[in-house]
Amino acid sequence: MITQDNLVVNIDTVIYYQVTDARAATYEVASYIQAIEQLTVTTLRNIIGGMDLERTLTSREEINAALRGVLDEATGKWGIRVNRVELKAIEPPTSIQDSMEKQMRADRDKRAAILTAEGIRQSQILTAEGEKQSAILRAEGESKAAALRAEGEAQAVRTVFEAIHAGDPDQKLLSYQYLQMLPKIAEGDANKLWIVPSEIGDALKGLSGAFGNLGGGAPGFNTGGNGGNGGNGGNAGNGGNGGNEGGPGVVNPRGAAVERREEPPVH
Repeated sequence: MITQDNLVVNIDTVIYYQVTDARAATYEVASYIQAIEQLTVTTLRNIIGGMDLERTLTSREEINAALRGVLDEATGKWGIRVNRVELKAIEPPTSIQDSMEKQMRADRDKRAAILTAEGIRQSQILTAEGEKQSAILRAEGESKAAALRAEGEAQAVRTVFEAIHAGDPDQKLLSYQYLQMLPKIAEGDANKLWIVPSEIGDALKGLSGAFGNLGGGAPGFNTGGNGGNGGNGGNAGNGGNGGNEGGPGVVNPRGAAVERREEPPVH
């Protein structure tokens, strides 16, 4: 049979009928079985000729109803009643079947690709949401840690400040502590330049006075007189006081030598 779009299809049908008038079935038609068969083929040709292939493949119920209506009307005079008409199979040409298989395969691949893309998209969205939440929690944790660390450092500074003021240290102790911190300032290979504040002069003066009052030289400082022409450290002095063994004088921040005289021994 040929469809509306000029494609040949093979259709297999099943017809269930019942003889209701034996005399009419015998005398009204020569062979009612052959007549039903021929009428079915003719009716199917007319029905399928008005449909394209796609509609033929998807309209089985419509074809069954149209075919039964025509057969029931025609066979009624023959003493035959058609109870049911069924299409067993509709087979398009081989080339069309191959094309249909390719189309169905392409549709399945398309749906699979769409589902895969949707899955990847959803996975990326969930991953991004997780990373975002993780970054937020990490930032909150770092912020709280920094706040606690700053609070701890501030408390430590306050404690040291209160302890220093509670101990009421004098200038001599502060000068000694200041000199002890100078080597730590110069530590490290990256320290190419370090600045000495002007307060170091006051620290040196305080220590010099403390060690002078005790009657001994400060650690790291040698006492000695200068000659009339000013002797260098370790050389004998020249001039009126020549003959006294000279030592390096203490240098104040302004670069002037501070003369140190040896105190008489205390008995």
